[in-house]
Amino acid sequence: MNGIKNDPPIGLGLISGGLDSLIACLVLKLQNIEVIGLNFKSPFCICDKAYQNAECGLNLYDKLGIKTYFLQKEDDYLEVIKNPKFGYGKNLNPCIDCRIYILKKAKLFAEKINVDFIFTGEVIDQRPKSQNLKALRIIEEESNLKGKLLRPLSALMLKPTILEEKGLIDRSRLLGIKGRSRKKQLELARTHGILNEYNACGGCLLTEKEFANRMRDYLKFNNKPTMDGVSLLKYGRHFRFNGAKIIVGRNELENNFLVHLKGSNGIIMEASNVKGPITLIQGNIDATVIKIAARLTLRYSDAIKPQGEVKYGRGSNILNEYLTVEKATQEFLTPYLL
Repeated sequence: MNGIKNDPPIGLGLISGGLDSLIACLVLKLQNIEVIGLNFKSPFCICDKAYQNAECGLNLYDKLGIKTYFLQKEDDYLEVIKNPKFGYGKNLNPCIDCRIYILKKAKLFAEKINVDFIFTGEVIDQRPKSQNLKALRIIEEESNLKGKLLRPLSALMLKPTILEEKGLIDRSRLLGIKGRSRKKQLELARTHGILNEYNACGGCLLTEKEFANRMRDYLKFNNKPTMDGVSLLKYGRHFRFNGAKIIVGRNELENNFLVHLKGSNGIIMEASNVKGPITLIQGNIDATVIKIAARLTLRYSDAIKPQGEVKYGRGSNILNEYLTVEKATQEFLTPYLL
């Protein structure tokens, strides 16, 4: 990344699976620039299947001849969420700091695989927090990519990068898109036969109020949070009582997932004689916590009577302790619901 080593230059593109990053790749491929894709995975991303090509069902990056690498956001990303230098968006989403984190990782990866520059599918003013002009400049500077980060879709509205100034990329063939409309991007995709229909990307769970509440709670009660721990926040109904976490499954898939992630110190619980959820209890577990969990388990079971029995245990698939309790009411559970 300290100099241009390839002729023509090779670009590493941050690809989310959305339309913008796809078209950013296309714009550069039309200049015969070799493009490599880099996608970051995390429990927060809900961008899977962001688009479809109804005609052929092919992987669109393969169709463009783009090799794609995948990296995981690691546990150090949780520190970004806890203490974002540039604040949050709508809920717990540290959008600007997230882009800086990704670009710093991408810069290291670019040096490792010997590419010449990094580009993104960012569009000016498409996102209010992270894609206004001021934010784009901050991201570029904080990631140590000033003058080296290409944004092909809005390039004509930004200062030329070093590659454009040197004539290694033809600035006149880049775009000047601004705002939320994706009309131009979809037009280009259709013109070049790579995409006919576009389904909007799902985005980030940290922008959603319920998940953000769960995330705040997780960070508060875990001294060493991990991305694996974050994955559990996506499943079940979550309750916090006296420092303990109680998670009640909503369907068979979630029930199986909770059993799988029980760990050595967790307790598994279910209703004794009727169909219902699996409940996972973690943290500071005492008799009161177990009773509360039992009431919640009955609440979401098929039990008709106001009182019923649950069974529970710490062992693997061995539920050998029993407790009879009253079902939790909505009024009772609301203060504990995350």
